[in-house]
Amino acid sequence: MARAIASNALTVFVVLMLAVAGILAWGRSEYAGEGPLEEAICVVVPSGASLSRVSEDLLAQGAIDNAMVFRLGAEYSNRASQLKAGSFVVEPRASVDQILGAITSSGRSTCGTEINYRIGVATANMLVRELDPATQTYVELASFVPGVDPEPEGLSAILENPSTRYRVTLAEGVTSWQVVEELKQAPFLRGEIAEVPAEGALAPDSYELSRGSDRATLLTEMTERQAAILSDLWAARAPGLPLETPLEALTLASIVEKETGVADERPLVASVFKNRLEEGMRLQTDPTVIYGLTEGKAPLGRGLRQSELRRATPYNTYVITGLPPTPIANPGRESIAAALNPAESDYLFFVADGTGGHAFAETLAEHNRNVQRWREIEAQRANQ
Repeated sequence: MARAIASNALTVFVVLMLAVAGILAWGRSEYAGEGPLEEAICVVVPSGASLSRVSEDLLAQGAIDNAMVFRLGAEYSNRASQLKAGSFVVEPRASVDQILGAITSSGRSTCGTEINYRIGVATANMLVRELDPATQTYVELASFVPGVDPEPEGLSAILENPSTRYRVTLAEGVTSWQVVEELKQAPFLRGEIAEVPAEGALAPDSYELSRGSDRATLLTEMTERQAAILSDLWAARAPGLPLETPLEALTLASIVEKETGVADERPLVASVFKNRLEEGMRLQTDPTVIYGLTEGKAPLGRGLRQSELRRATPYNTYVITGLPPTPIANPGRESIAAALNPAESDYLFFVADGTGGHAFAETLAEHNRNVQRWREIEAQRANQ
């Protein structure tokens, strides 16, 4: 009798062990195996959301087969308390493990609606776009100039949505005054700006931030980023440059930035100004004259007059020798690099060539011929 009871108990124990092993194997398969999702989706994790809510949302969107397995997997991998608020792409067939990685790792949103406030040299605009998770391409929802154009329908709801992502993008060549004035118009920022940062001190770049970010704090980040860029490039500068300080390098870089929009030309343009400085020649560059007239507060909107080219200002490089006292805009990294490592050339002159670039010359006679060709191009365009 006792032997039969023991035999039955052993049988039950073996069956239970096999059942447990089967459950564990199933759980591992559900956790690490391919998921049911057929197309990529954008999963929104609200701020303060519970693991239970997120698992139910994922189940409703077809990303997982079992909400309990998802929660147990999060507990097992010690990620149950590491949920990050935001919007995250979940790829087709993503496993529970991969989904947990997407919503607990960096906290940087990878999909959803984005508002990009772009500050350009001529104007600023707010671009509202949404990332299609299936194609990984952005779909533009609206584009408008804050304070000028009417707000697009639905903007308030987008601003109120906690998953909306924000960034501010500075174009190369904007002035510090422009940046400050445009930041005042950004509806998702807060805080006052006590003073305009020094010209050239802000790094043209794209800055990701959150709604309610402080304007002054953002300017500090821009300043710190530019200081780091300048420090790195100054340390790696070419020997023998006619530049005494990092500020002079920043000033020259700002002139290069304003003189050409062709990336490959920057080192050549920088070489012209380097050669002129070494020869004791005046730089004779229009952007500095314009800055002396406008103080960087607005585009001139017209050509320079002869009287303005003769007018004595600290920024009129047709009158003064050497560099102006400060930068005339905020140059990007590539223009700073060009100023500190210019191309090797004997060029002393350049003029527009009609293609968006410039024709360079070593002698005044050659330069005059290039100028004549440019004037002919201008005349032909005027007659078209």
